[in-house]
Amino acid sequence: MKTLSIDMRLAGPGDAAAIADAHRNAWMHAYSGIIPYRALTRMVERRGESWWRKATRGPATILVAEVAGQVAGYASLGYNRARVLPHEGEIYELYLRPEYQGIGLGYQLFHEARRILRSLGCNGMVVWCLEDSEIAANFFRTNGGTDAVEGMEDFDDVHLKKLGFIWN
Repeated sequence: MKTLSIDMRLAGPGDAAAIADAHRNAWMHAYSGIIPYRALTRMVERRGESWWRKATRGPATILVAEVAGQVAGYASLGYNRARVLPHEGEIYELYLRPEYQGIGLGYQLFHEARRILRSLGCNGMVVWCLEDSEIAANFFRTNGGTDAVEGMEDFDDVHLKKLGFIWN
């Protein structure tokens, strides 16, 4: 019998190509039909391997979920960027390649990201998602988040509502 290894670890510059590929697949799957095609394509193309290589050296913490040696998803996290909220931590992004969704890997990645934020001394946290992204909104609700704040994101000429989920 083979054992399948699942690891959560901090990303390094050598992970940039794999994260870029996971990002492209996850975003196209999650946002096709929600974010206008041209805007979505530009956003994905802007975040290629070199962008992720720089990001792994930046101020945000990037965590990867690795299944049998392949980057299946990632989370980026750090201090809350919305200073009007009292929550100190924020998960900026949490995405899985489509083939790894629905098997509990997102739950593991989410809870590891929360653990890291707590280890940084963050009291409470926020996560934002587009309101039309029902799968994401349901994921955050299921994991104890309260959709307490709202905002807007502009994609070309389309204005989309975003929800801010909070944890105290």
